[in-house]
Amino acid sequence: MTASDMQQGPIAYLTGDYPKVSHTFILREVEGLRAAGLEVLTCSIRKPSASDFPGIEEQKALAETFYVKAAATNPVRLLLTHARLLARAPGRWFRTLGLAIRTRAPGLKALLWQLFYFAEAGVLAEHLRQRGVRHLHNHFGNSSCSVAMLASSLSEIPFSFTEHGPAIFFEVKDWALSEKIARAKFVVAISHFCRSQLMLFSRPADWDKIAIVHCGVEVTAYGNHPREGFGKRIAFVGRLDPVKGALLLVEAMAQVLRTHPDATLSLAGDGPARAPAEARARALGIEGAVHFLGYLSQGQVAELLDQSDMLVLPSFAEGLPVVYMEALASRIPVVASRVAGVQELVEDGVTGYTVPPGDVVSLADRIARLMSDPALALSMGKAGRHAVERDFDIRNETLWLAELFRNGGAGGRLRP
Repeated sequence: MTASDMQQGPIAYLTGDYPKVSHTFILREVEGLRAAGLEVLTCSIRKPSASDFPGIEEQKALAETFYVKAAATNPVRLLLTHARLLARAPGRWFRTLGLAIRTRAPGLKALLWQLFYFAEAGVLAEHLRQRGVRHLHNHFGNSSCSVAMLASSLSEIPFSFTEHGPAIFFEVKDWALSEKIARAKFVVAISHFCRSQLMLFSRPADWDKIAIVHCGVEVTAYGNHPREGFGKRIAFVGRLDPVKGALLLVEAMAQVLRTHPDATLSLAGDGPARAPAEARARALGIEGAVHFLGYLSQGQVAELLDQSDMLVLPSFAEGLPVVYMEALASRIPVVASRVAGVQELVEDGVTGYTVPPGDVVSLADRIARLMSDPALALSMGKAGRHAVERDFDIRNETLWLAELFRNGGAGGRLRP
């Protein structure tokens, strides 16, 4: 497929759950690509729960998205779709079935799941063909990428995918990551660290097809109110999942309150770690200073960051969280765990602090330092805003991504 071909029809975007409150960066990316002149059709394997549609943007995305699983659960549609695919190209259908079986994880259960992915891939492939889609792009290299790879094989529509990490790098064989990289037209990594891991689990011959495109933010949507001073309001924004370290932050907060009794912590998000974190705050007697806000829309997150003095996210593992970009764009410093590609954005002592993961003493110390030195927090906030404007502006990142779509990934990792 030539660069000219890539521009003759729409591209399709796929992920496991869209729109999703914790994946607003995908929503922004789609909007940015459309603004860059590409026609983008959105697809999702599953339809997220109603709690993932807190804002107008998410509700609009819901209305225009094709949901694969919902379509595939119609037995008549499923059987007719695969019958047409089989009649149209029997060799291709059987080769794709063989690919599905060959790239499964060990065990009977994994085989059954892979057959489900094959069934869904047929429905997706037919949907893409009917709409004249010329390229399929997927976010995350796990199950939705399996469907994308199989749909590409069934339809001969090329595919690509964006990988974030870090979870998939612990499950490389289970998700046949090297096979997906080999078959993809190109692969997007969100950071240098992510690209290095993709290189580790792929053939050297495929390395040049791995490009770096940052997840970005609309910088002008953040930090629009004059900040005259810094106080002691801590924000946490993210899934309340054990990997994000909310329980660790509650422990650190108890230490911070010993020297800064007027400090407050607001946690935006929800998940399985919420109840343990709430219970720990009560056990430590600090529940009056710790506020659990639940899910917030994009606009509400921007407001929270604008009213906070720092973002703290003591994760045990990360890719490169978009909320760091949102916080720095809001001109507040970030305190983050020193994991994966985090230091590609959060520069220790310049735009915030990075601390050893799991170290509650260092975490509490850096939070207290920022509370004790408002001038330092102010300078870090200014430096953070500049870093995001330079390297993580969604407009620049989507222009580069649009160029990759237009030229079929030619140029690979070389950014303009």
